[in-house]
Amino acid sequence: MTPRMSARARLTVLFTGLVLAAGIALIAITHVLVRQSLERRFTVLLLGTGHGDIPPAPDVPSADALRDQVVEDLLTRSAIALTVVTALAALLGWLVAGKVLRPIRTMTATADRLSAEHLDERVPVTAPADELAALATTLNGMLDRVQRGLDAHRMFVANAAHELRTPLATTRTAVDVTLDGDPTREELLAMAADVRVETERSQRTLDGLLVLARAQTTRLRRAPADLAELAKTALPTADAGLTVTTRLEPAEVQGEPALLARMVENLLTNAVRHNKPGGHVDVRTGTEDGTATIRVENTGPLVATEDVDGLFEPFTRGLSAEHPGAGLGLSIVRAIADAHGGDVGAQARGDGGLVLSVRFDAV
Repeated sequence: MTPRMSARARLTVLFTGLVLAAGIALIAITHVLVRQSLERRFTVLLLGTGHGDIPPAPDVPSADALRDQVVEDLLTRSAIALTVVTALAALLGWLVAGKVLRPIRTMTATADRLSAEHLDERVPVTAPADELAALATTLNGMLDRVQRGLDAHRMFVANAAHELRTPLATTRTAVDVTLDGDPTREELLAMAADVRVETERSQRTLDGLLVLARAQTTRLRRAPADLAELAKTALPTADAGLTVTTRLEPAEVQGEPALLARMVENLLTNAVRHNKPGGHVDVRTGTEDGTATIRVENTGPLVATEDVDGLFEPFTRGLSAEHPGAGLGLSIVRAIADAHGGDVGAQARGDGGLVLSVRFDAV
């Protein structure tokens, strides 16, 4: 296998080759100009003493011989000068290439030291603000995003483990307490009911995790879907104790209908679950300026403005820990919206509750 030249060596060869080519071109041009200037006759002037005696004519070389000798001397000296200049150019090119590539070597060394457990180091950004400085800034931004993603992944895994471990621990405790002795039929039935509740809780968590993973990683199979129709289908899940108002106008989008249906269902479920007795839910869909929107507003507990963004994090129950659920509802909404190129907005209502909206490009 032929060894590959380093970038520094390639730059040096390129720089030296350019100097050599320019030198050869310069010598060639000089040779032509000098040769043309010598294309003329030589005149020999013999001076006497003024008394009529003329000295004998000297042995003068012919014009062609003189011209050839001058050109030969010129080429010889030019070749020597070109050799010296080329050697100096190679040395200078090697030094300049090393200086230019030093920031890249620093970036490479920094990248080699990075790992999943050690992402706090960053590439130094040096002056002036040239292309290499812009590259270093871009790499640092990429490392920041990777670190935030890994941190979020670790937190997600820890929360998922906790959410799955809690019902398992509750189930085991119920079984151990019930079987510690001679349980009656009523005690066994109560234990079975507790086990079923915790099993359903684990199933909801796993279902939510699967939908979240699918929305974030699966390539979508796009088809036409109407947010208004999806909302009509999901509305019967609303509690009878709430006042539900709707204004459902066509909102056609392109996407995977199953995921979009889950997104709409989660929006309505969140509005119903985190509401108050006798509360209100308002659902609207429509299209304006090429944007299809679904908007869900509900009454409920007061939410601090600074806490709104955190409601979209996985396993965040936010409004009240008393409400059942895995805390994945709004996380799934955001993941599905992101997968479809949509935008999720949330705003806390002054008298309690939320206003959630999801916008997509209309078709």
